[in-house]
Parts: sequence; structure tokens; C-alpha cells
Amino acid sequence: MCGLAGIVSSQDVNHELYEALTVLQHRGQDAAGIVTCHAGRMHLRKQSGLVRDVFHSRHMSQLRGNMGIGHVRYPTAGCDGTAEAQPFYVNSPFGITLAHNGNLTNSETLKHDLFVDDQRHLNTDSDSEVLLNVFAHELQRLGKLRLDVDDVFRAVSVVHKRCRGAYAVVVMITGFGILGFRDPHGIRPIAFGQRKTEQGTDFMIASESVAMDVLGFDLIRDIQPGEAVFIEKKGVLHSQQCADKADYHPCIFEYVYFARPDSIIDDVSVYKARLRMGEKLADKIRRVRADHDIDVVIPIPDTSRTAALQLANVLGLKYREGFIKNRYIGRTFIMARQQNRKRSVRQKLNAIDLEFKGKNVLLVDDSIVRGTTSKQIIQMARESGARRVYLASASPPVRYPNVYGIDMPVASELIAHNRSEDEIQDEIGADWVIYQDLDDLIDTVRRGKSGVQDFDTSCFSNEYVTGDVSPEYLNFLENRRNDKAKSFANSDDNAIDLHNSL
Repeated sequence: MCGLAGIVSSQDVNHELYEALTVLQHRGQDAAGIVTCHAGRMHLRKQSGLVRDVFHSRHMSQLRGNMGIGHVRYPTAGCDGTAEAQPFYVNSPFGITLAHNGNLTNSETLKHDLFVDDQRHLNTDSDSEVLLNVFAHELQRLGKLRLDVDDVFRAVSVVHKRCRGAYAVVVMITGFGILGFRDPHGIRPIAFGQRKTEQGTDFMIASESVAMDVLGFDLIRDIQPGEAVFIEKKGVLHSQQCADKADYHPCIFEYVYFARPDSIIDDVSVYKARLRMGEKLADKIRRVRADHDIDVVIPIPDTSRTAALQLANVLGLKYREGFIKNRYIGRTFIMARQQNRKRSVRQKLNAIDLEFKGKNVLLVDDSIVRGTTSKQIIQMARESGARRVYLASASPPVRYPNVYGIDMPVASELIAHNRSEDEIQDEIGADWVIYQDLDDLIDTVRRGKSGVQDFDTSCFSNEYVTGDVSPEYLNFLENRRNDKAKSFANSDDNAIDLHNSL
């Protein structure tokens, strides 16, 4: 999962891009980058680390220009490090930089075609670099010295024909403008907004509306599946549907975990959706265990707070904060390796003993993925004196790989894969585990004012909306992305790799 931002303004955009990436930091803590354009030249800074650590005063002063794009990354494929930090750049044609959120499911085929047919060199394992070169190749085929907007939209149309999977993208074409587009299924979120100033109208593209809110931009709308939005450097906005066939299947896990609660995604309030998740989960508890003996509801901070509070209200139970979070520790779900996740849980959370001692506690989490955090938190609750520890998940069991840009691609590392709920309960040491039903989860998001009726629920249902995810592909991911493979890829002996595997 990654965060994107792009701004075209009448003033320098470096500081506003920095602020936008800071607001989107929850979407990626592995690396950050900003590129701006001034007088026909690009200025780029990217590095591993948090936004606040990547950009210092000396970097910001060099990022001149009234248009630019930014990116925060967490690794979904390949190795960690600056080599795969974004935005990516190609000098031909025109000078193009690109930032991408998602994952291409046919990237290996595209790598071969780019090398053999298009004669383009790839320097990383990132599918974002693949996507950039596909787009750049289509513009180069035009053989034109000057672009027009229709040329850009035609190139996006070819990207949709060649690329499969999930992609929300921002692109800057040097001296011309900024482009945003979304895959034909609309799996990953991206929206755009505007801000009126004395000098004219500024435009912004971002993964989540909250990044626009903090900068004073008004949300116009989400970019539609298959649609492209282009903003000329002088602030003229164009949009066009570029896919022959498009349907709406946004990722439902955005509402469960990834997005900030104050964001609006595809016309649905993330906060309201999470309230409804708590209501549905409370209804299920009443239905399956009406005689429950729960004394107190405690959220596992932070993402589950909204659902946990509403669950407690519906059931008429006490809601208490039982864990204090160290905010200087990253989100354990998006840490690259299992050893880091295990080490960070007790560094991240500390229990308040008096909220647990002698009580039957219902812990509420947004989801249970690998089970690493859940197991340790349940043990912490017991050590703090809880009589019984129950665990409720605001989402269904995560049983299958996600191949669209969320780093849970390895089935064997998912605690619910090939396990019953009773087996999961025993594995994590809970006295009882209860999950949200998938139909209820879909209803919690669908009940917004959005016209979206279907969602990507592949990690729960094993149904992949792109229709090209085979057992062979999943096996390929299993071998490439398990924690053992990641540890090898990030070892000192493999830290720098300029070899193109083709």
C-alpha cells in the first residue's frame, strides 16, 4: 500500500507536497519521495525512511516549481531501500516521473515485452517502473516533439490494454502537466480537488481526501475506474474515460484498515463505515452468544477504535482504553518481515492493568492477518489480570492472498488460511474469537451514498476481480514474497542489485 499526491499551483508546491505526504504517512513508512518541475527541469529527492526524516531544509529549498508529485511507500514486492523509492523517472520522451499505488499482476510478462519488443531497460524489480515504461513507450511511439492532451489520454488507453491488476497513478510530464489515472476496476483509491486563490485555481490529486482537506482543497470527486484526469501546468483541467470496459470494485480493506477515518473514499465516509462495522459485529454477538459474560470492550489501537466504541454502545457495555500506544513505532501490519513485527508489538503497546484485572474482556481489532499481534496482545491482557479474553474482528477471516498492492500475499503466513475459527482461537490463545460476516462487511460500506455495489474482497472470498489470478501466479508470489525470501533480498549481500533478470 502506498500514498500518492500531485499538485499544480500558482506557487511552489514543495512544502504542500511535504504536508500531504505527512498526512498520508499511514499508507507507507518504508520510503518517501517528491519531484517538482521548474523552468523545464525536474528536482527530485527520495530516500528510505519517514517523510520527516527524508526531507530536510536543504532538500526542500532545492525542490522548486509550481507542479510536482509525491509518494510514500511500503514494500509489496522486491527489496526495501532507496532503489525502489518513488517517484520513478525516465528521460525519454519529454522527462516523465511516476508514482504508483497498487500491484500489476502481469508484471513479469510486461518486463519481458519491454525488454524484447520495446527495448527499454528496467533497473529495479518494481512493477511501478514497469508501468512507467509502458506509459513512456506509448508516448514515444507518437514521435511528436510537442504533446497535446489527447496524446496523453491515448497513452493511458494503451496502458489499460497492456497492464493488469491494481493501479492508482500520478504522473508528471516535464513542462506539460500532471496526470492521474486509475485501473478499470477502481481497486485502489485516488481522487482530485481544487482550491480557489487570487491567482486562479490550484488542483490536487491524492490517494485520500484528507490530504486535500489539510491543504484547503475542496474534493471534486474520485477518479472513476478507467478514467484519467490531466492538469496542464497553467491550471487547466481535462478528464476522459480511457478504458474500453470499466467496472467499480474498490478494495474493501481500505475501509477496514488502511484509510484514515476522516477520509471519504468513493463517496463513502470511512468513519461511518467503521461505525456500521461495530453495529453489525454487535448484532452478531447478540445472535450467536446472547448470554455472553463480557464486562468491558477494549479496542486494539488505533484503527479499531471507531468500531469498538459503537459495538460497546449497541451492546450496552463499558468501553475502556486498555492499551496505550507508542506513536513512534510503525504499523506492525506493514512491516516488511515477521521478526520486526514480533519485536515491535510490546514496544508499541502497553497495557493498563486496572482495566483488565478480574474482568472478562472483549478485545476488538479491525482484522486478524498473521495473528502475530493478536497472540501477543491476548497474552498481555492475561498478564494484566484478565479472567477471560475474547477477540472480535471487524472483518471476516483473512484466508487468501491479496495481490492488488496489500502486503499479505503469502497464504501460508495468514493465520486463517486452512484453519477453522476454533483452530484460530486455539492458535492465538483466546477464549473466544468472533469474526464479522462478509455480507455484513459489504453492507457496512455499501450503505454509504456511493453508487458502488461490488468490492474487491479477494483476501476474504478468494474471488479476484481481474480474472487473471491463477494458482501458478499465487505460487509464484508464495516463493517470492514470504518472509524468508524478503530476509534474503534485504541481506547485506543482496542490498544492491543493478542486474536486470531478463
